[in-house]
Amino acid sequence: MHGTAEVVIIGAGVMGASVAYHLARRGCRDVVVLEQFDASGLGSTGKATGGFRSQFTTEVYVRLSLLARERLRHFHEETGVDPGYRPVGYLFMAKTEAQLRSLRAAMAVQRAAGLTDVREVDQADLRRLSPSVRADDLIGGIFGPTDGYIVPLEIMRGLLEAAQRLGVAFEYGCGPAACLVDGDRIVGVRTGREDVATRRVVNAAGAWAGLVARTAGVEIPVSPLRRQTAVTQPFPRLPGETPMTINVDDGFHFRVRDGRAWLLWPQDTPTVDPFDTTFDREWLDGLLPRAYDRVPCLREAEIDLGRCSCGLYEMSPDKHALVGPAPGMDGLYLINGSSGHGVMHSAVLGQLLAEIMLDGRAHTLDIHALRPTRFAEGQPNPQSEIL
Repeated sequence: MHGTAEVVIIGAGVMGASVAYHLARRGCRDVVVLEQFDASGLGSTGKATGGFRSQFTTEVYVRLSLLARERLRHFHEETGVDPGYRPVGYLFMAKTEAQLRSLRAAMAVQRAAGLTDVREVDQADLRRLSPSVRADDLIGGIFGPTDGYIVPLEIMRGLLEAAQRLGVAFEYGCGPAACLVDGDRIVGVRTGREDVATRRVVNAAGAWAGLVARTAGVEIPVSPLRRQTAVTQPFPRLPGETPMTINVDDGFHFRVRDGRAWLLWPQDTPTVDPFDTTFDREWLDGLLPRAYDRVPCLREAEIDLGRCSCGLYEMSPDKHALVGPAPGMDGLYLINGSSGHGVMHSAVLGQLLAEIMLDGRAHTLDIHALRPTRFAEGQPNPQSEIL
């Protein structure tokens, strides 16, 4: 072994930075963060589109978002970095009564969990809230005014720099990391550059989390999912205050960032390598007709192919994170599977995992629903295709 640490964190993206910061803030500062790439944010964090919402369909995720929202409001004071939180809202638009009923059911869960400002809107509201949308075939939706946007790399930077100020070490260009085990417990981490002896490892490897867990002999249901984003050239027709506007019918949604329209559609073509992040131009053939139909003025916008990107979600079967001890391996902790919602919840999830590691349980929020054993127990969280 070439070194020792009380805790080794695998992955220096937003999640690894958050765990490192919260451990160090609690006094656990002999922490080393190992990153396979040459810098932080080159995995999923840097490709995130920066949405923030509390409009979910499970109590645990609504409450998680409400805690995260409070952290955003004080993030600059806490870390010295502006997270870019802009509460311009999330607008979900329904075309059928069935879709509207699903949105109402979600809204009931949200209100019961403490999200009091979400409200139902009618067709006239849709036109007012997102004026560029063609709404003649829409019947209504729901709107959450305190949802909106964040800047993923700034949130990561704030957490990372705060961790560094408290003594956490970050090492880059380490290549893939493997857990070293002795029987059923962790004894270290090996990279192509060094071995680090430790009795506690945090798997914060994002889309690569399943591969990291496997090196410890642990199977976790987390796998990569490609998600692409099209970005236009500067397009002033869409104001920056436009809410995240989601067409429930086909999943097309858009936002405005840095004076450009960001266009998203949750469909992708399969690739031989599930970790391939090459942007597929053919995907635009499915996206653009939907975009032009719902937002006619986008026909005047030009796609900036140089800014289009493909990133990786770290998906779990129920689209909820796995947070806590890995089953069957003493000393391995998971903070994986956020399924596209990691950046928005990162500051709180890191805090909760630090509580589990240092206190034996999470006390800021009951996250029993996020325990890694729930799938083996046959108790996944309920899913919704609407939200």
